[in-house]
Amino acid sequence: MLAKREMTQKQLSDNTGIRPPTISAICTNTAKHLPVAVIEKICDCLNCQPGDWMEYQK
Repeated sequence: MLAKREMTQKQLSDNTGIRPPTISAICTNTAKHLPVAVIEKICDCLNCQPGDWMEYQK
């Protein structure tokens, strides 16, 4: 989704106020948990829905 929006992880961090390590963990699928507030900030910034950048896997 970042590539689609031509945005870097740093830009997403700057625009949302989410710490860069958190953004990196989300992008590399190593985040342990995602608070709803973080999901909301990312979706607001990228003008998308959570399903556009998240996928459930067992």
